[in-house]
Amino acid sequence: MKIVVGCDHAGFPLKNVVIESVRAAGHEVIDVGTYSAEAVDFPDFTKKVGEAIQKNVAERGIIICGSGIGASIAANKMKGVYASICHDTYSAAQGVAHDDMNVLCLGGRVIGPELVKALVTAFLNARYIGNDEGGERLARRVEKIHNMEEDRS
Repeated sequence: MKIVVGCDHAGFPLKNVVIESVRAAGHEVIDVGTYSAEAVDFPDFTKKVGEAIQKNVAERGIIICGSGIGASIAANKMKGVYASICHDTYSAAQGVAHDDMNVLCLGGRVIGPELVKALVTAFLNARYIGNDEGGERLARRVEKIHNMEEDRS
């Protein structure tokens, strides 16, 4: 898979850990910045990650900001981007498996490098199961989310 990675200055210290984890899992990285610890606005990099998902340049994305919350809020404003902050492996995997999450948001000021490695691995190893036999309930729920997205005014 191609994985787009972006961060702000607060996420920058963990960005290389994320990139190394993605590569270690056998995936290709698209790095959209930031490239230094100089202060920047997280929505700018969240938008770059979201656009790569929207344009099918990448299948999934990972965004790191200070708490992970701002990136998650911003990413979910973009059509076709389904993001969540996850600081435990269960949520990182289940978000994909049950809810078709395609962007993992992390808090650079909240978690450390070892947890980042575990979260990235869980996120990348998971697959959406709503299309599998017995997954009709999950698919129905995800479809309702997509319909809500279309109803935005």
